[in-house]
Amino acid sequence: MNEELQNINKLSDSQLVEYFQDGVIARATGSDFNNQLYIEVRKKLLENKNIDELLPEWIKTKRTIDQFWTFIKGGYSTYQERRDFLWNEFAPLLNYLETKTTSPLDESIVFDEVHIHNQWQKALDRKQTEPEGAITLARTLIESILKHILDEQNIEYNDAADLPELYKEVAKSLNLAPENHQEQIFKQILGGSSSIVSGLGALRNKLGDAHGKSKKSIKPSERHSELAVNLAGTMAIFLFKTFKEAAKNN
Repeated sequence: MNEELQNINKLSDSQLVEYFQDGVIARATGSDFNNQLYIEVRKKLLENKNIDELLPEWIKTKRTIDQFWTFIKGGYSTYQERRDFLWNEFAPLLNYLETKTTSPLDESIVFDEVHIHNQWQKALDRKQTEPEGAITLARTLIESILKHILDEQNIEYNDAADLPELYKEVAKSLNLAPENHQEQIFKQILGGSSSIVSGLGALRNKLGDAHGKSKKSIKPSERHSELAVNLAGTMAIFLFKTFKEAAKNN
């Protein structure tokens, strides 16, 4: 046991998550996972603040292997259901740790704002199977980055403000308003950026899952959600990098 505990200390973050995932799947499907190992690996995962928001919520409350067993046995009756649940629970975290290519936001945002990466990953995961949810999450991604920029600059705003209003404040602070530029091409691009943000808000209200729908409501397809998610990612990158550049120059 001591040797196995020592080996755990040599594992990378992704290897540690895989080790834990394999252990709980084993316990969930009739095999053993030593309680001391469960406790030690769980402790290491919780101490890693870089992955805190990507950890499955149940890890934070199930402190022993017996508590986990009671939780998984009560929630899922078959081995396959338990495997599927646990694979899905760890997928966003393992994608983040192993590939660092789950979204174009990884390079520019994730290392500082894990919660924004988490929103993006959820949108990517849902764009095919739950297009309405992906559209709503794409809109939330933009809202998060806009509010983050305003918070970092100590600019007050109405927390219930819609996307165009938030974007207007950010554009003003980062000199992104089209009227502040003389070159026609920049005025056109920045005007388009404003339209994209407004469009994402409107698309979410029309096709997202945040509001009740009538029988006549349009149901979005994967191409609609893919458009929303990709536009949200592109705008988030642009806004975040513009903010970082402005902060560097001040």
